[in-house]
Amino acid sequence: MPVEHAAIIGAGISGLTAALSLSRRGISSEIFEQAGELTDIGAGLQVSPNAARILAQLGILEDLSKVWLEPETIRLISGSSLRQLAAVPAGKFARQRWGAPYGVLHRTTLQKALLAAVEADPLCRLHLGVRLESALPAFERAADVVIGADGVWSKLRQSVPDSPSPRFSGNIAYRFTIAETEAPGFLDRTSVCAFLGGSAHLVSYPLKETGSFNMVAITAGNMAPQAWQSEPPQEQRAQLRARLSGWNAAIVSLLEQQRKLTFWPLFETTSGAWQDGRKTILIGDAAHAMMPFAAQGAAMAIEDGYELAAFLSNHPVSEALARFERHRAPRIAKLRQRGAFNRFAYHAKGPIRIGRDLVLGLKPPQSLAADLDWIYGYRALSLP
Repeated sequence: MPVEHAAIIGAGISGLTAALSLSRRGISSEIFEQAGELTDIGAGLQVSPNAARILAQLGILEDLSKVWLEPETIRLISGSSLRQLAAVPAGKFARQRWGAPYGVLHRTTLQKALLAAVEADPLCRLHLGVRLESALPAFERAADVVIGADGVWSKLRQSVPDSPSPRFSGNIAYRFTIAETEAPGFLDRTSVCAFLGGSAHLVSYPLKETGSFNMVAITAGNMAPQAWQSEPPQEQRAQLRARLSGWNAAIVSLLEQQRKLTFWPLFETTSGAWQDGRKTILIGDAAHAMMPFAAQGAAMAIEDGYELAAFLSNHPVSEALARFERHRAPRIAKLRQRGAFNRFAYHAKGPIRIGRDLVLGLKPPQSLAADLDWIYGYRALSLP
């Protein structure tokens, strides 16, 4: 039986992308979101070509490209000397090599663009302020499939036997922004930069639409509460300072001056089933929340929503869900491995750090780009 109507739990990036992707195939959906309104949340994010290609198919990319920044390069920089270790060209190079742009923007900008498209689509209906507890919300019409896009703390996950569980990753993110007019000179106005140091790394890139820099420092940390806090406890600030031992004084000073740090314990999910064999499926962080070391969290949510719609439009529901999981799981597993490798490389110390710097220095930009082809050059199922 072909799918005619879907219920989607969660109005984040994966849920809204799924709704639009289903609509493009003539499938209607209801999206249920527990928040009473979709407010400004999160910070910056990177949209790599594999995701940008899908946004173009959904009619979202043109407006985004007017306000986002396409970085000229993605740079790896020593956190102690501020010397460039390696750089991957982006900008026009990304469009030429991977057939789609690489952009950076505020998460809210992407969320609002997806939301506007959903609200303008007659096949999509959004319900706000609907909290999922022990039972599914009341659908306006019977749903052929129920899609859990409700994040790492998914409630719908309870409906899927042997599903993943959230766990603290052992990593903490400290997020803040700096007005471009107040940013120090070592912050690159045209590129994504990752400053690498033993036990920590700092990612920086401009947010064109807000006139600021997005800054995220990630380091190992102790077990922390589920919810992020607007102000890190003193013990967490002390821990961050300790992790920055040996870093360039300008970076250390920049972090210590920030009073509006967002302290964010990073959670991921264990392995487990994404679907129940009948009509319920998990996507995005609900299925496979991962660490940001490959900068692919948002991209995987977008890929999930788009490819799930392709399977649902071509197969009976139970078969579509099984095929989707078999198709997506290897790519997610490979990205987790890449993220784990990046964490090891970014936070390297001693002789390993010296070896890392030598290897990176010997790799030409084209070689570094080729190593990303399987991520950025990926064409989602059904894309021409």
